[in-house]
Amino acid sequence: MGLGELELSRTFEWRGRSVAWERLGEGAPVVLCHGTPWSAQLWAPFARALSEEFTVHVWDMPGYGGSSKDPGHAVDLGTQGELFADLLTHWGLTAPHVIAHDYGGAVSLRAKLLHGAEYASLALVDVVALRPWGSEFFRLVAENAEVFQAQPPTVHRGALESYIGTASHRGLTGAQLATLTGPWLDEEGQRAFYRQIAEADVRYTDEIQDRYPELALPVKVIWGADDTWIPVDRAEQLADAIPGSLLDVIPDAGHLIQYDAPVELAFSLHRWLTAEVGRWGPAGSGR
Repeated sequence: MGLGELELSRTFEWRGRSVAWERLGEGAPVVLCHGTPWSAQLWAPFARALSEEFTVHVWDMPGYGGSSKDPGHAVDLGTQGELFADLLTHWGLTAPHVIAHDYGGAVSLRAKLLHGAEYASLALVDVVALRPWGSEFFRLVAENAEVFQAQPPTVHRGALESYIGTASHRGLTGAQLATLTGPWLDEEGQRAFYRQIAEADVRYTDEIQDRYPELALPVKVIWGADDTWIPVDRAEQLADAIPGSLLDVIPDAGHLIQYDAPVELAFSLHRWLTAEVGRWGPAGSGR
C-alpha cells in the first residue's frame, strides 16, 4: 500500500462479490463514492480530513480497487447502483450525506431514483449523469476487449498511464499516478480494467436522466472548469435539471479535481456538509 493510502479492512459480501470498505471517524454519516478507473484511494485525504467531524464511509465498487474482480461478475452501472442501495442498508444508514465523483454520480443517482436509497444531501463532483459520455477509447475497447486484455503488460501500462494522465489539468505526480494505476497493473487488474470499460453503456444514464427534476433533496454540483473528460457545460445542464441545486465551478481543475484543486474542493465540500448537517442536526441520519 502506497504512502497515504487507506486500508479498506472490511468487506460486504453481495451476490458472490466481495466489496472492500472502511469507516472512519464519528459524527453525521458521509459516504464517498468513486468513479472509473479510480478507487476509494482517490478520496483518501478527504476521508481522513472529514473524519475529524463526520463518520465517513468509503468503498470500492466490485471490479475496482480492493474489491473482487471476478470476470464472471457484471460491473455495469446498473449493477453498481443496485449494490450501493444494499450497501447503505448493510451499513444501517437511512439517509447519509453522499459525495460522488465520475461514475459514482450515476451509481448514487440510480440507487436513489430506482432502488429507494435516501440521502440527506448529495454532492455531485464531475459526474457521469448526462448523455453523451464515453470516449472513442471506450468504444474501441468495447469492440476489442479481448485484444486489449491480452496486451503485453508493458504496453498496457503505457496505455493506462497515458489515458489516466489526461484526466488531470495540472499533471500528476509519480505517487498519484502509482495510486491510480496500481489496481490495474497485474493480470487480474488488466483484464478488469478493460472489462469495466467494455460494460459502459449510456442506457444506464438514459434510464434516469429525465427523472432528475424529481430529486427532492439538497444537491450541490461541483466541477473542474478545465475537465476535458466531462466538459463543464454538463455541470450547468445538470444543475439546471435538478430543482434548487447549487453549482460550484472550480478554476484550473480537470476531471481529477481531487488532485488538481484539493484545497478548493475540500472547502467546497466542507461548507456544503456543515450547512446540511446543521439543517439535519448533529446526529445526522444514523450509522
